Amino acid sequence: MVSLILVSGGDIASTNQADELLKLCDWEKLESVEGMPAYSYMHARMWWVEDGCLWEDDLDKRWQKATGEVPEEVIFPSRHSAASGNASLTLHPIGTMQVPENEVPEYGGRSADCPPPNPRIAAWWRELNRVAENMSDFDLTLETTHHGPWIETPSLFIEIGSTAKTWGHHGAAKLLAGIIYRGLGLDGSLGLGKWEGEGQVVVTLGGGHYAPRGNLLASHDHVWIGHMLATYALPFSKDENDNVTGMWENSIRKAISSTKEAFPGGEIVCSMDKKAFKGWQRQAIRGLLEELGVPLLRSAEIIG
Repeated sequence: MVSLILVSGGDIASTNQADELLKLCDWEKLESVEGMPAYSYMHARMWWVEDGCLWEDDLDKRWQKATGEVPEEVIFPSRHSAASGNASLTLHPIGTMQVPENEVPEYGGRSADCPPPNPRIAAWWRELNRVAENMSDFDLTLETTHHGPWIETPSLFIEIGSTAKTWGHHGAAKLLAGIIYRGLGLDGSLGLGKWEGEGQVVVTLGGGHYAPRGNLLASHDHVWIGHMLATYALPFSKDENDNVTGMWENSIRKAISSTKEAFPGGEIVCSMDKKAFKGWQRQAIRGLLEELGVPLLRSAEIIG
């Protein structure tokens, strides 16, 4: 079982993180995989893809087929794009569970589905806040679940944003590479955020793309974070008979099931931004969670 780091060759934020990682330990150059460079150190593997990763599906299976090694997690160092142009350092899980099955997701992934979230997200978020004190020009934030690619292995994106002015920032790349290095235990430590089969895992529902609820909850040491669903990932509608419809239900079902897959033995709970929903929408969400047997807790109940 290996930790697979996927480097996007056409993305300077990704390649800079990879270059900094290569400086931190004595990586062994492997035979190329699908014609692209690959490296090994301890249980970690780094593999380049030619351009970007968003539409490169089944990278976990492709690595296994080429090498015989089974990835237990996938890390995507990447750039982050935002219309705001704000400099940022971000972490997030991936998935496009709100996209109807008959539509193609705009930024990769599988319609109506989401890969398992990497259990390390909350611990790496806390580490990012710990080590980024001198990065005052950058906003630090989690992002809610979004975009591709499709894989079946727990994954996370670790990103530098949000325009060409900052994608190539070497200080940011060095800082995030250090988080990957320590986070995977490549420094000889136990690593950060490895799931050991016990704890309460939060799936957040509603709010903005930059995960204010996830940011708050994940800052507490005992909290594990699964998928985080923005309000736009929970689209509601009603049919002519006033029945509640829309992809919101699929989004919650898939988010919870894939989070359970990522955290075997964990106690899955949800936290909802009540202000993000109308009364009938909140009622529908509560009814679904009752059916699924998943508690809906207030932030204070989770933080303790």
